[in-house]
Amino acid sequence: MAERQRTQRRERDATDAGRRVVAGNARKRVPEPAPAKLRIGVISDTHGYLDPEVLEIFTGVAHIIHAGDVMDAEILTALESVAPVTAVAGNLDTGQSARLPREVTGEIEGISFVVGHKPKRLLKRLATGKYDLEGGRRPDLIVWGHLHTPTASWIDGSLYLNPGTAASPEEEDDGPTVAIVAVGPHGLSVLFVPLERRVTDEAPR
Repeated sequence: MAERQRTQRRERDATDAGRRVVAGNARKRVPEPAPAKLRIGVISDTHGYLDPEVLEIFTGVAHIIHAGDVMDAEILTALESVAPVTAVAGNLDTGQSARLPREVTGEIEGISFVVGHKPKRLLKRLATGKYDLEGGRRPDLIVWGHLHTPTASWIDGSLYLNPGTAASPEEEDDGPTVAIVAVGPHGLSVLFVPLERRVTDEAPR
């Protein structure tokens, strides 16, 4: 019960903190962050569409993380033209994209991370210690998608991040965003970058 309460609190804290970040950052173009020794591009829920601007936004990142609902394997190929990509399958992925793992752990130049699509599943597995590092330490960066809401929160030394949906397929969604995680002298920081909302006759669900 205690673990479940902690998981629910992390979800709530991440959502609340993320709304504050987005209110300050993602509704306007934000100046380039201070120079960082490492930048990571984070994207999710492309739903079969990759805004060409994303490739420009991610220019210079060391790595790209895609948190699922890719829905077109060519999107990963395009992202790989910019930087190495780590991607997971979302609940709407089929075909080649469905063969991606559900969760992935890794390390990018000393920054440990875990990525999954659905936060409930990922946070439950974190609560049981499945992705703890040596000494019980959590990964530096914990990424999920699915909710289409850009959120960020620092909890117990880890950055919990949902970059939002990069395609904004539903009318009630927040505008489309991607995120850049910068590693600086004071740890991890997040920049949400808004994209133009795509108008379609039939939006994916």
